Amino acid sequence: MKIQEMKQRKKELGFTNEQIARLSGVPLGTVQKVFGGATESPRYETLKALERVLAASDHGMEQSTAMCDAKAAYMTKKQGEYTLEDYYHLPEDQRAELIDGVIYDMSSPLSDHQLVAGWIYSKFVQYVTEMKGACLPIVAPMDVQLDCDDKTIVEPDVMILCDRSKLKRHCVYGAPDFVLEVLSKSTRKKDMVIKLNKYMNAGVKEYWMVDIDARRVLVYVFEQDNYPVIYGFDDKVPVSIWNGECEIDFAEVYDYIRFLVE
Repeated sequence: MKIQEMKQRKKELGFTNEQIARLSGVPLGTVQKVFGGATESPRYETLKALERVLAASDHGMEQSTAMCDAKAAYMTKKQGEYTLEDYYHLPEDQRAELIDGVIYDMSSPLSDHQLVAGWIYSKFVQYVTEMKGACLPIVAPMDVQLDCDDKTIVEPDVMILCDRSKLKRHCVYGAPDFVLEVLSKSTRKKDMVIKLNKYMNAGVKEYWMVDIDARRVLVYVFEQDNYPVIYGFDDKVPVSIWNGECEIDFAEVYDYIRFLVE
């Protein structure tokens, strides 16, 4: 299959670059270069991997159908008009967020992303357990009906909920006290602009953005006037909602994932 044919097939199936990367095993950057025309002569192995996904063989057709069904669930309306009903009609294996009526596809996170989120979550659990606290650290996936309306459902990487009455069987209903997002190339703009404003306006008290590539942490404590405070991966970052009594040592975080990023 020629690249032009792959582009047409990609369009027909409604695949995103992130979905193709996940299904083919080809790095996202390479997929973007192939379909963006930046790479004129991709490696043979790369082309075959992409072709296996786009040619819709028996296994590929199952994957393609699932993706197309997922998109069909919300392509009948204009972005900005979708509601919780549309969101909950998505296939169970389709990861997405709904923000102000707009559906955002979510690709599977990379391993370093998961390790960082999991490590920090474990430290929060340890702190709450030792202090016999009432707050609940929660790690993704967990839906958050942020504005208590039918237009927004988000899925933070890590959150801390201190008002247990907000925790329902199917979601968190209302704003958590603390939210942490690990930035990735596919979610950076959404996390740094769209979700930043949503969290601030919804009543989240503290928002951390962990940027693995830049080795930094952006901390927004919305009740203060000096945000964001920017920390490096050699700093200890205090948790403001706990009056700084809990700190995350990002030198330890980096040591934990060093084998993946160096």
